[in-house]
Amino acid sequence: MPQAKSASKPGASQKPSLRQRLRRRAVQILIALLLLPPALTVLYSVVPPVSTLMLGRYVQFLWVDRQWVSLSDISPNLIKSVITSEDSGFCSNDGVEWGALQDQVEALSEGERPRGASTITMQTAKNLFLWGDRSYVRKALELPLALMLDAILSKKRILEIYLNIAEWGEGIFGAEAASHAWFGKPAKDLSRTEAARLATALPNPRGRNPAKPSAGHRRLAGTNLARVRQSGNIFGCVIE
Repeated sequence: MPQAKSASKPGASQKPSLRQRLRRRAVQILIALLLLPPALTVLYSVVPPVSTLMLGRYVQFLWVDRQWVSLSDISPNLIKSVITSEDSGFCSNDGVEWGALQDQVEALSEGERPRGASTITMQTAKNLFLWGDRSYVRKALELPLALMLDAILSKKRILEIYLNIAEWGEGIFGAEAASHAWFGKPAKDLSRTEAARLATALPNPRGRNPAKPSAGHRRLAGTNLARVRQSGNIFGCVIE
């Protein structure tokens, strides 16, 4: 009587199950997502990038005004005002202000509402790779991305990217477009007062008009001007 054939030959490979295939695909996607930011960052060291907000507007066929310029074509007045306003430790930190971050964590643990502790590098990471809505998940993702940017790019390049992708109004991105839109001149010709108004508009770019600032905006710009004069040598990594 002939013996029944076995269900599978010895050594024959088993076809992966649907669950195994899905798990393998998930791992591949995760690896790709982890490798994408470093790869893009290396590319952005030589290629002008666009922000996720700009991409979102392009996809929706909305108007975008962005004119890329080198850091040398942006007024030192704006560079000083933005660093003073957004991240006075830009030249000395590693992309994250750990002391300020610890203060915010402690405030949160005590039930207080934490204020922003984002550095320019963290904001650049958010603009390049993440979404705009406030969330603790997004904030947590900013940290490793900021450290990565600081490790791969020079301080000058990080600031150059930030000043070319920051939003300064509805559809207005970057210092050059903002300078033309609000003051009718190139970014390299901005005065100290104009630069201070642009810098202090960044936290609320759609609610503050640098050309016709409110009384509150004028006060913020005045404070920025005073801080720039008293800041000392905090711009050495970007201004010689």
